[in-house]
Amino acid sequence: MRRAGRSGVIGLGLVLGLAAVGSGLLLWGLWIPAKAALGQVLLERAWQRVESEGGVARPWPWADTWPVARLRLPAHHADFIVLAGASGESLAWAPGWVRSSARPGSSGNVAVAGHRDTHFRVLEDLEIGEEVVLQTPGGETRYRVTGTQIVDESEVGVLAETSRPTLTLVTCYPFDAVVPGGPLRWVVTAAGD
Repeated sequence: MRRAGRSGVIGLGLVLGLAAVGSGLLLWGLWIPAKAALGQVLLERAWQRVESEGGVARPWPWADTWPVARLRLPAHHADFIVLAGASGESLAWAPGWVRSSARPGSSGNVAVAGHRDTHFRVLEDLEIGEEVVLQTPGGETRYRVTGTQIVDESEVGVLAETSRPTLTLVTCYPFDAVVPGGPLRWVVTAAGD
């Protein structure tokens, strides 16, 4: 009889432990989308401050990045705030401007990077001739997709300076990869009107 009582307590403890772990995982699973939604609201507000006041408007006080542009893909109803810099921390929130490229709103090759499994998943569906709009506080530049290619991450020639307005969008490839990163990049090139 004692043996059955002890195994019952152990079983109850195991059930309670599993319930606690399950609850924790559920809360974590809800926290990530809630945090992402709040982040998008804060990014939008920061962009509105940049548009109205100019300068740097950090989305939250400890942010190491700020909005520099808005990228729209009208045919796909996609609209993204573009952050300064393409670090992993920035790309967790939104696409990022590659600082070694031309500044958004200027002539030359403006490069924007984003994650293939979140914001830039839509790049897989872009077609030649589609419009891409890059808006800055100084106005907007309209581009047309001229090509796509798959390159190795070491091929930085896609970021080379150009004499005419060019927009280069970059994300990891393949889109359905299970492991993040990898050596290949999907590159969309668009020429300014």
